[in-house]
Amino acid sequence: MATQQYQLQLSGMSCAGCAKTIERALQGVDGVSSVNVNFATEIAAVEADNVAANKLVEAVKEAGYEASVIDHEQPEQDDSRERVQQVQFYKFIAAAILSVPLLYTMLGHFSWTSGIYVPDWLMNPWVQMALATPVQFIIGWQFYKGSYTALRGGAANMDVLVALGTSAAYFYSVYLAAFASKQVIHGGLYFETSAVLITLILLGKWFEARAKGRSSAAIKQLLNLQPKQALRERNDGETEQVNVAELKLGDVIHIKPGQQVPADSEVLSGESAVDESMLTGESVPADKQVGDSLTGGTINKNGFLKAKVKKLGKDSALAQIIKVVEQAQTSKAPIQRLADQVSAIFVPVVLGIAVITFFVWAFWYQPGDYGSALEATVAVLVIACPCALGLATPTSIMAGSGRAAQMGVLFKQSEILEITHTVTSVVLDKTGTITEGKPKLTNLELNTSILKLNDGQVKAAVKALEQQSEHPLAQAVVTGITEDTKSVIIESFKAHEGRGVSASLNSDNNTHFIRIGTARLMQENDIDCSAWIERKETLEQEGKTVMLISCDQQLVGLVAVADTVRENSKEAITQLKQRGLKVVMITGDNQRTAEAIAKQVGIDHIFAEVLPEHKAKHVTELREQGEIVAMVGDGINDAPALATAHVGIAMGTGTDVALETADIALMRADLRSLIDALFVSEKTVRNIRQNLFWAFAYNTLGIPVAASGLLAPWLAGGAMALSSVSVVLNALRLQRLPTKR
Repeated sequence: MATQQYQLQLSGMSCAGCAKTIERALQGVDGVSSVNVNFATEIAAVEADNVAANKLVEAVKEAGYEASVIDHEQPEQDDSRERVQQVQFYKFIAAAILSVPLLYTMLGHFSWTSGIYVPDWLMNPWVQMALATPVQFIIGWQFYKGSYTALRGGAANMDVLVALGTSAAYFYSVYLAAFASKQVIHGGLYFETSAVLITLILLGKWFEARAKGRSSAAIKQLLNLQPKQALRERNDGETEQVNVAELKLGDVIHIKPGQQVPADSEVLSGESAVDESMLTGESVPADKQVGDSLTGGTINKNGFLKAKVKKLGKDSALAQIIKVVEQAQTSKAPIQRLADQVSAIFVPVVLGIAVITFFVWAFWYQPGDYGSALEATVAVLVIACPCALGLATPTSIMAGSGRAAQMGVLFKQSEILEITHTVTSVVLDKTGTITEGKPKLTNLELNTSILKLNDGQVKAAVKALEQQSEHPLAQAVVTGITEDTKSVIIESFKAHEGRGVSASLNSDNNTHFIRIGTARLMQENDIDCSAWIERKETLEQEGKTVMLISCDQQLVGLVAVADTVRENSKEAITQLKQRGLKVVMITGDNQRTAEAIAKQVGIDHIFAEVLPEHKAKHVTELREQGEIVAMVGDGINDAPALATAHVGIAMGTGTDVALETADIALMRADLRSLIDALFVSEKTVRNIRQNLFWAFAYNTLGIPVAASGLLAPWLAGGAMALSSVSVVLNALRLQRLPTKR
């Protein structure tokens, strides 16, 4: 078995400490190379060699938690989050019913409530015990179970703190009820403290579960895009409605106006506008005609289309997008390491502080007043739970990457989401990034008087030669020349990388050697270019790419091709410069053509006449100058440069998203999506820092306040629950980020 990647859906975690316990358990499995457990998503991402999935599940279960392998073919079947929410809600309701009477008895402890009637039977210690015991040991059993699991694994988590704090209050109250005098008992029991604490923590857990469910809304929306039914054409020409899962590659499907496209396919007949906004963020429907690609999940607006299925299941664009978003959400950002390090030592430190607090109160500050010492100790234990710290980073990553996906920006890793906003230089490949990437033939000028061939024969020869090349400029020449090439036979074709092409050709039983390419190619073969240089320079100043044509060592003409600038390139580049970024264009075109395009879009820095393999060298040079570099290209020809940059960004078209090459895929071929990527990265990192600040501040300030006796235990429990919820709600603000246009 080769290296495989698994995702496990986890349950039973209570805080970031549980995540560390599960990580250690999985890392202990032979063959596991890397593990990342995300507390917010409750997903473990595992890379392993020669390891069966059931061994990973068993390792998690042995650690005291539950796990199941996520099936990406049927992700909609996973309703574990909803079940967790329901269970927490029912537990909270049951605990609240039993705790409200105990909470009412607290009114009898305060002088300012002396006018409020509290029944004597409710003040009876055995009645209070009867109400508190089910809350403590039945409803609150999850905290004891979690404590046992954590301690058995050599760690201490939130459950340990809650179990210790509530148990101390409960058993001290039992002791007073059994052995103390009635005078001591009155106003000295803490049954309400333990019961109300558990109730408030369960309320916080329910809120937290709901908020965490909302933070994965982007994934759910993508999953909901997956169509369930399709109209498939039978061999007799009639159609039948089938489940999408029954479709096979090559099937012909019918797509009526208003219907979703069932699968990635190619239009066979018909014309329509297709709404791709759910994948690309583009609000304007894309026109589709014969030969165009359709993406499963998009909506056919106003025309009938017949299409052939090209991709299914995990190979579909939608499945790849979901995979990338999940991968980003389950990966661990560098900024999270600090929180993990703190969480790992936090609970043991808090336990030490709690012990010190008890002894200071009981033997020094108020000697013999064990009730006050207990209250302060319980408050310290409860308020110190590091849940907010564990949620601070992953919830922001989930919300930020999910919102980015809705904008048509796919971050592959959370690390990239974190560093993108720090970019100082942006290197833009010209063709297909700044320009449309669909060049057109604009000039074909010849002087055949020095040859035995006429213009038509030379044009046919040029077309025949360029038909052998896969370069987009060659295809533009082929499309623009109408001459018939049937009489031309190509032999010994050779592509000169970055310079042009050459071949021997037989035309009307005569053999000629023809070259098409740059002045460098001609000069390398001792061909005089002087007669055409002036015309070549004039065309290049117009922003056209010029290729010289030679036949039998004579320069006989030139061909010019122009690639139009994308409609929004200038606007995007202006915004990049306004952000203080250095914008660089890199191209294989000659200096004059490059300067003409750069002038149109407002770029000041140019690398021209750069061979594909040398693009990475220029990116390296920028890095060595101290720049943090983002490289934007097509994700294929620019692969080395994309890999060399700090952030590699591939321009996509909605279906070809170059996920394997780039760190970020822009689903829409629009440079303004790059602005969205920078914007989301900036806002997400700011949100993470806000969460971490408040999480640290909460615990840093809360512990001394609790230790000083200024915070009642039940208030500490409420504050602890609200801290986690506030962190998640702050992260959810990212889901409302506007597109930065």
